[in-house]
Amino acid sequence: MTTLTFDSLNPATGEIVGSHPKQTPDAVHQVVGRAEEAAAWWAAIGPGERKRRLLDYKAVLTQNLKDLARLVHEETGKPVGDATLEIVLAITHLDWAARNADKVLRRRRVNTGMIGLNLAATLEYLPLGVVGVIGPWNYPVFTPMGSISYALAAGNAVVFKPSELTPGIGVRLAELFAEAVPEQPVFQTVTGLGETGAALAADPRVKKVAFTGSTATAKRVMAACAENLTPIVAECGGKDAFIVDADADLGKAADACLWGAMSNAGQTCVGVERVYVVDAVYESFMRELSDRVTKVKAGEDYGPITMPAQVDIIKRHIDDAAKSGKVVTGGPSAVRAPYVDPVIVEDVPEDSPAVREETFGPTITVRRTRDAHEALELANATAYGLGGTVFSRNTRRAMELARMMRSGMTAINSVISFAGVPALPFGGVGDSGFGRIHGADGLREFTRPKAISRQRFAMPGMNLTSFNRGPAELERLIRLVTFLHGRRKR
Repeated sequence: MTTLTFDSLNPATGEIVGSHPKQTPDAVHQVVGRAEEAAAWWAAIGPGERKRRLLDYKAVLTQNLKDLARLVHEETGKPVGDATLEIVLAITHLDWAARNADKVLRRRRVNTGMIGLNLAATLEYLPLGVVGVIGPWNYPVFTPMGSISYALAAGNAVVFKPSELTPGIGVRLAELFAEAVPEQPVFQTVTGLGETGAALAADPRVKKVAFTGSTATAKRVMAACAENLTPIVAECGGKDAFIVDADADLGKAADACLWGAMSNAGQTCVGVERVYVVDAVYESFMRELSDRVTKVKAGEDYGPITMPAQVDIIKRHIDDAAKSGKVVTGGPSAVRAPYVDPVIVEDVPEDSPAVREETFGPTITVRRTRDAHEALELANATAYGLGGTVFSRNTRRAMELARMMRSGMTAINSVISFAGVPALPFGGVGDSGFGRIHGADGLREFTRPKAISRQRFAMPGMNLTSFNRGPAELERLIRLVTFLHGRRKR
């Protein structure tokens, strides 16, 4: 039987980068079966051996960094420098996960309290088995490896379904893993379109799915997972806000704002899309921003829009914003597919699509606010809640604003910096999804907690879990509980 294939294209040139099989549900089923066997072996070799092999994988990735970056460049259109940066970040996360998994997940004793004085208790985190990872096209290495690395370090096997726009890099990541870990297919990649991903999510042997993509697609993946009560961690994009306080370093703020908004052609889930600037420094900040944006060029500083359908969404948002707000740079003429020039629009109403919906392009809206607290209120008035930024020289106020921002992560006097700290969890709230990757939380995300209690000795006169329990034992329990918990705190 002939295997159907599909092509991955260079979005900047339209040239074919590679051809890959459209793997059927039956093919996915076979891959998951191999993963299930590999998962048992991977869990059994223990954390020390897993660490050694994962560090070998890290070395193999590093040795192939230039080739990987070139492939990412070809499949996404992003500059090689940006592709290199994303792979370097993925390598640092893999290193952290490998080195910290045992410490985070190993068995530990738990205090049993007075009622359980005769017990010993332990808690540990055990592998799930097979984890399915469904990855995006905008950061085809860094984003899925944020799940893959931590799932592997936690003792699971992984089946990865990359985006149909970037299948080649997904295949290569698994091939390089096999060089470091040749014994068993612990990390495999399946390629195809939506049917392939749906088959992976629906397989009952997949014990957790890590998904990155749109909110609408996440809901469909969740529906597939619901048939088997398969848990899911979902990262679904955002509409991230950038707050500029009255005492901010405006030059640094403008520089960070521009990079956060325009790098990767704005195709960053934690990229800057909405900017709120305190009135006292608004004009000065806009001068800084306007001067800098003239030096940023589509096709040079950032690449094309990778997914052709996204151009229509970007154009719709720009057209609407230009009608209702004041164009600072760009405007409707900025869209020249597959590229979009930088777009900045002021005074766009908060209920407009450019402010409410994820644009995923090199565009920002800027609004003047009375003070930082009004900026925070506007920043939080969204269904999304992924990342955000605060620029202020006042550390206490900046921390207050960051903590109160309705987001999973916030950067202060920097942009997207939290993504580069492996110990910090990454994820959102609301329409931005739930669950966490990265850090200790990311390791635990791909495990099941195992609690064990063991009776060390019988409690004299306190056999409470028996039909032989008498009134005297119940009275002793009441006196003990009253002594421990009966006094009010004033």
